[in-house]
Amino acid sequence: MKIGPYLLANNVFVAPMAGVTDRPFRQLCKQLGAGYAVSEMAASNPRLWASEKTSRRINHDGEMAPRAVQIAGADPDMLAECARFNADRGAQVIDINMGCPVKKVCNSWCGSALLQDEKLVARILESVVAAVDIPVTLKFRTGWDRAHRNALSIAHIAESSGIAMLTLHGRTRADGYSGLAEYDTIAAVKARAAIPVVANGDIDSPQKARAVLAATGADAVMVGRAAQGRPWIFREIAHYLATGDELPAPEVDEVRALMQEHLQAHYAFYGDYLGVRTARKHIGWYVQGLEGGEAFRRQMNRIEDCAQQLAAVDLFFQSLRATGLRLQYALGAERRAA
Repeated sequence: MKIGPYLLANNVFVAPMAGVTDRPFRQLCKQLGAGYAVSEMAASNPRLWASEKTSRRINHDGEMAPRAVQIAGADPDMLAECARFNADRGAQVIDINMGCPVKKVCNSWCGSALLQDEKLVARILESVVAAVDIPVTLKFRTGWDRAHRNALSIAHIAESSGIAMLTLHGRTRADGYSGLAEYDTIAAVKARAAIPVVANGDIDSPQKARAVLAATGADAVMVGRAAQGRPWIFREIAHYLATGDELPAPEVDEVRALMQEHLQAHYAFYGDYLGVRTARKHIGWYVQGLEGGEAFRRQMNRIEDCAQQLAAVDLFFQSLRATGLRLQYALGAERRAA
């Protein structure tokens, strides 16, 4: 599969998730089999570009290509300028967020709130596409609510505007993350679109990925919450799609080494103070469902030193060797990150 001139390793993608898919996590997911990853949502307001938070979100130093930046906003000119700014800093793909359902974002008329104004959607897409000479993609939802599903109309506007790829989360904004994803809507969009379509929503296993691809005809799948604490899900899905065979659970020693790599990169990216605190959620996801994981998570949340946190994680995974060579999750815990 290609996005513009970029040939991707496979059709299993990492979803952009605020506070999760920072550069260290994206890099790890790519190393573990993801064919493509998009940055966390970056604000289009130029007053925020120099802020520490936004600077981190658009930092792609050393990241595997293609480097994709997701931008959010409601003003066509501001979004166009934001796209140019990021392209000048090395972004190779610009993704426009029209899918975020968070109230704070929608109250600013950003994210999925934009789906209520199709004329504004068209102006935004046309402005951003005209502003840069790199591919521009769109991530959106099936509509504002179930009474106002307009995914087909938005997809048509996007394709007419020069958008290179569509990623459709199979829920309305009103659904948030509850209920079941509507794959029939994704299938309808794919049936009419001449550009690649990516299916997103509830893809949490290799079997589910294959079923969603079959049901929708989509060109790729995008995995979000199921990758939290389980970044190897990308190689599991890619292997299953290619061979029909399931990979075994990763070995404890491999995950122990991955955790060391991830945490050290995380601390280097955020610094000691923020690093030890923002790493807690990742560690909690990694140990969820493992024997002793909940008790360890509570203990680990009291640690405020990077070296101590790293040592505690290493000791925890060493202790898991007693349960077997491979990770063993408690019944029912395989998986669903909250």
